[in-house]
Amino acid sequence: MITPTLLIVDDEKSTREGLRAALEDKFDVYIAEDAATAWQLLEKESFDVVLTDLRMAGEDGLRLIKRAKSLAKPPICILMTAYGSEELAVQALKEGADDYISKGKLQIDELELRIQRSLKKQSLEVENQQLHQRLEQKFGLTNIIGESGIIREVFERIQAVAPLPTTVLITGESGTGKELVAKAIHQLSPRAKAPLVTVHCAALPATLLEAELFGHERGAFTGAHERRLGRVEQAQGGTLFLDEIGEIDATTQIKLLRFLGERTFERLGSSKTLTSDVRLIAATNKDLLGLAREGKFRDDLYYRLSVVPIHLPPLRDRVGDIPLLANVFLRELAKDYGKSVKSFATEALELMLHYRWPGNVRELRAAVEHALVLCRGDQVTSRDLPPAVHTPVVIPTEMATRQALATGKLTMKEAERQLLIHALREAEGNRTVAADKLGVSRRTLHRRLHEFGLEEFWGGATAAQVIPAPL
Repeated sequence: MITPTLLIVDDEKSTREGLRAALEDKFDVYIAEDAATAWQLLEKESFDVVLTDLRMAGEDGLRLIKRAKSLAKPPICILMTAYGSEELAVQALKEGADDYISKGKLQIDELELRIQRSLKKQSLEVENQQLHQRLEQKFGLTNIIGESGIIREVFERIQAVAPLPTTVLITGESGTGKELVAKAIHQLSPRAKAPLVTVHCAALPATLLEAELFGHERGAFTGAHERRLGRVEQAQGGTLFLDEIGEIDATTQIKLLRFLGERTFERLGSSKTLTSDVRLIAATNKDLLGLAREGKFRDDLYYRLSVVPIHLPPLRDRVGDIPLLANVFLRELAKDYGKSVKSFATEALELMLHYRWPGNVRELRAAVEHALVLCRGDQVTSRDLPPAVHTPVVIPTEMATRQALATGKLTMKEAERQLLIHALREAEGNRTVAADKLGVSRRTLHRRLHEFGLEEFWGGATAAQVIPAPL
């Protein structure tokens, strides 16, 4: 075990020497006769604890503590004084002191105990900070990758909603990362130390989903041999994440609606009303509002769930993020596989930029893994990518796009995206010309490119123009 370093600062020789003699068995002790000498030592060495007198010639102990706390690795600071008062103690703590002790009441055993207690507290704080950083890396925003404007807006919404108890509905196609967003919201919330409990609603039949959510008593149904707590109770104090919530049956919808309104429920087979303090996050790849209008999902439940909606765009709407995502996946997977593949060849990146990615980010990661397995050099080439990525995607002409939209074969959003790409290609990337072609201002064009994640991409560009430097 490393011996803690202690700096004793006192202008009375007998005091500092006496303290050194008393404490050197437990600490690596240094001494200084004034604040100036102490500061010289602090600039050269890293100390765990500074024990300083208040009244000294030159700079006083409070000023020394303030300077010591400005260091990159600040020490624990304990102030000693013969002029003790509550007002002075408060001032010392405001200046950054970790503890305060009166010389008139100084007992070596007590001083040693208070130093050790401060060291332990600091150690726990460092440990908690490191744990938080590890959790942040695992569950926080660092796992949601992207730099396009459309994904930055998602980041902003996550950060805004995370500290609050609000119910959140995450929407988006399969593979866009809805569960990652739920984990990020939980980890960035005050509930981070409590459980995040996930229920994949589509994986359970209607007969079991209600029991899974709210629990059951022994004998509630055939096979219920003992009491079981539901996910609502398991998530007490934390977050309940209901994935694919569009799949839940009508009866469970009613019970979930009641729980959202009152935070009360009953286990199956029991009439006892229970409560649970949980935050609810739901996710779906379906149009819940459309289902509600068709009578297939309760509209009152929809409005309860979508207090704060977060929509994850499909990968095809943030083309500029594809190179970044692909390179991050390549780096992670190459490390896992023990391979020295470092980058993508230009033609491989061109193919990935022009592919539609119906499976979104999940499909992109699988494609990178496929390529890494087959790669024989230090660079992924086009032949290493899955066959589907080689399928050419034809961007329709402006007239074809308008016709497809008119006949209902294309959504308004997809049509707009294709028109933007077509106009930029026709204009060879000149945004002023593209804006004139579309009949909009350059400012409007910039805004729409931002919304679709196309700021750094246009169809006539080479991969080298839109792809960051290899790893």
